[in-house]
Amino acid sequence: MTSPTVLRTEVLAGLVVALALIPEAISFSIIAGVDPRVGLFASFTMAVSIAFLGGRPAMISAATGAIALVIAPVARQYGLDYFIATVILAGAFQVVLGLLGVARLMRFIPRSVMVGFVNALAILIFTSQLPHLQGVPWIVYPLVAAGIAIMVFLPKLTTVVPAPLIAIVVITVAVVATGLLVPNVGDEGTLPDSLPALFFPNVPLTYETLRIIAPYAFAMALVGLMESLMTAKLVDDITDTRSHKTRESWGQGAANVITGFFGGMGGCAMIGQTMINVRSGARTRLSTFLAGLFLLILVVGLGDVVAIIPMAALVAVMIMVAVGTFDWHSVRWNTLRRMPKSETIVMVSTVVVVVATHNLAIGVVVGVLVAALLFARRVAHLVDVTGELEQDGRVRRYRVHGSLFFASSNDLVYQFDYAEDPDEVVIDLSNAHVWDASTVASLDAITTKYAAKGKHATITGLNQASAQRYERLAGHLGGGH
Repeated sequence: MTSPTVLRTEVLAGLVVALALIPEAISFSIIAGVDPRVGLFASFTMAVSIAFLGGRPAMISAATGAIALVIAPVARQYGLDYFIATVILAGAFQVVLGLLGVARLMRFIPRSVMVGFVNALAILIFTSQLPHLQGVPWIVYPLVAAGIAIMVFLPKLTTVVPAPLIAIVVITVAVVATGLLVPNVGDEGTLPDSLPALFFPNVPLTYETLRIIAPYAFAMALVGLMESLMTAKLVDDITDTRSHKTRESWGQGAANVITGFFGGMGGCAMIGQTMINVRSGARTRLSTFLAGLFLLILVVGLGDVVAIIPMAALVAVMIMVAVGTFDWHSVRWNTLRRMPKSETIVMVSTVVVVVATHNLAIGVVVGVLVAALLFARRVAHLVDVTGELEQDGRVRRYRVHGSLFFASSNDLVYQFDYAEDPDEVVIDLSNAHVWDASTVASLDAITTKYAAKGKHATITGLNQASAQRYERLAGHLGGGH
């Protein structure tokens, strides 16, 4: 049974998230070039569906900017029906990728990329609020400052009610009571006045349709999965719990298919709203479900009330989310001084690419590639070759230490004295490991060079895995000939 305290926490967290979702969903609809209803209905159906289907309790999925950016060209060029068909196909792709185990690829994302991902998201969350602070009456700035002050100082007095909810209520009451004319939620777009209904996109079921929508659908599937799995990992770390990443993967796909058939624009996990939810103390699926339910009740049943909420209050909430999301420890001088330069380069490159492109997937891929290149470069220098004469100078034994792969084995050929060595040479790999065909080709080149001098080189000490690889490939790669 859920205790009253836990229930209250989940309900209030869900309410705060629902309020924060409204302007975000409207603005993402505008980015995608569709009616605000398409984004709002997507946020409702995504949150409610993923509450049951997802693998990470307390994570919020809804319409997102990353998804909007990827599929906006479809709405612009081909219209709403093709747009919704793209969402449904993207969901199907995600189900397939999830069942194929794409979540297991998360282990190849280094910590420095994760830190860069989090910091870049914090920056994007913050910068996405700046348009709401430009060309507005001066009173908006004190209102935002007041909202931030409430969220900073109220938790020191009480945590019974989430501080963001108090901030929203206090600022809304203050604005209504004083009759201040400031931008509000109603200015962002028309709120729907009816429930979402089943929607079947009117597109021809032909190869031509598939050719048009498939590239966008696949890109959306990848971006959505990457953002969702990264967010799930972040919540795992914050809550010290584990999530079911494979279930989250196909769950995201199923939620997108459901969302498409209700005329929504699709989405994925939202780090900003997830942080609001988790920082408010929510830990179960109930908060995710209620966030979607409250969103629908607010925009359909209480649209007139929601419309008068000042944007200043919601901007203050999102600024505090950005501050809380950013990993400040990662940019402290003591941390940077101790951290290997390669790790810092990976983190910074991830941040720069995400902020420059507004695309989390591109940033993460670039970060992983930079990390892989720097790692390969570092490991390549960890191979050591030492030689000594044995049996009264008749045999030269070389001992190789380290991991031999494409980056480290390229220079291996130059570590031997082919001209001066005696007729018998032993290359001892007892303290090395052969990882790939490049290394076998290098070893072939070494033995061939000795043979050209009329000398015999013997390779010994291979462990079982290295020996199998060497025996299978040696002499068949064309190396040294």
